[in-house]
Amino acid sequence: MLFPLRSLIRLQSFPAITLLIIIVNVFCFLFEQALNPYGQRILVYQYALVPDRLRLTSLVTSMFLHAGWMHLIGNMWFLWVFGSRVEDVIGSFRYAVYYLVCGVAAAFVHLVFNLGSPLPTLGASGAIAGIMGGFLLLYPRARIVSLVLVVIFFTTLEVPAALLLLYWFAIQVFSGLISFHRMSFTDSGNVAWFAHIGGFVAGMLLLTMFRGRTRRPSYSY
Repeated sequence: MLFPLRSLIRLQSFPAITLLIIIVNVFCFLFEQALNPYGQRILVYQYALVPDRLRLTSLVTSMFLHAGWMHLIGNMWFLWVFGSRVEDVIGSFRYAVYYLVCGVAAAFVHLVFNLGSPLPTLGASGAIAGIMGGFLLLYPRARIVSLVLVVIFFTTLEVPAALLLLYWFAIQVFSGLISFHRMSFTDSGNVAWFAHIGGFVAGMLLLTMFRGRTRRPSYSY
């Protein structure tokens, strides 16, 4: 198991949009938690992505809802580690659009592989997967301090970004193929593997368009 803790890349500018996205996600989650169970259910089915009752707006709104504290914290941590550095290179405005487009692409891929599913899908992980795909192209040689499980003990290692991100992507592909083989809409895990895959690939394909003529990324520590 590899879990990224921080990137050893020095920021050249303040990641305002990354921080804003985190704040908006936290605010939406706190609002959701303030509702009673009935209100939460209405909110989820109104704004999450539900393939068998599709609302086009849910392709965007679903990425600002989360299923629990761990879901939220994990996503926001990955966003900070990778997103702040991508924003630093492509600029805040382009980054904001890039994030949303990656999220929509991820949601669309999930929809294609789950047509007819009654299960709501929510979370920012598809958009963040896109950011991770962009990070891979921008900083393949960057070092990521990661938490590593060795048998029953945890330690930290500096792992090359390419190794960490390709390892993560391989897990998504493997898990997605298994879930697709089962073809079950009642799987208790209900992880949107294909949203992760679609977002990651979209992030790589779209990076050149959104990067434009921005400066080269710095590897200074």
